Amino acid sequence: MSEKTTEIAYFAGGCFWCMVSPFDVLEGIEEVRSGYMGGHLDDPRYEDVKSQKSGHYEIVRIMYDPSVISYEKLLQAFWRQVDPTDDEGQFQDRGPSYRTAIFYTTEEQKIEAEQSKQELDESDRFPDKVITPIIPATKYYDAEEYHQDFYKKSPDEYKLDRTKSGRDEFIKKYWGDDYYTIYEE
Repeated sequence: MSEKTTEIAYFAGGCFWCMVSPFDVLEGIEEVRSGYMGGHLDDPRYEDVKSQKSGHYEIVRIMYDPSVISYEKLLQAFWRQVDPTDDEGQFQDRGPSYRTAIFYTTEEQKIEAEQSKQELDESDRFPDKVITPIIPATKYYDAEEYHQDFYKKSPDEYKLDRTKSGRDEFIKKYWGDDYYTIYEE
């Protein structure tokens, strides 16, 4: 019997509340955690990150089984959640902590992320250039427990925030029915 392997992917896509559920439903996902990465403050708290004082991004850490789901499919899911042309934040959430980024942990992830970014940019799906940075992962910090699985713990607040954000309208406009293809495979 072979040992099960787990790999980790890190994505910043604006408010981490909205980034958990799209990955959580994919087969092969072991765990999705909300957290922080990329800043200069040790052990940042939500207030530090939200106030734009720590330099961290809000991110999701995805633990997955690569024998069930590929990193490529995770990248496809990521691109469908964000506006990769906006370097000022995402939707209603503005500021550096809400920008998009792909944090890679291996050279293979870096190559796959760069390739998928180039393919998306060349697809002309968006009127502006895809600018999401692909950068090495740094120290990961878990967000506070009340942020974990927020969409399950506080579904009404989550739905209200997501509706106000404009994320779903953006996804519908730029992805339409193509959005669902990764969930149907």
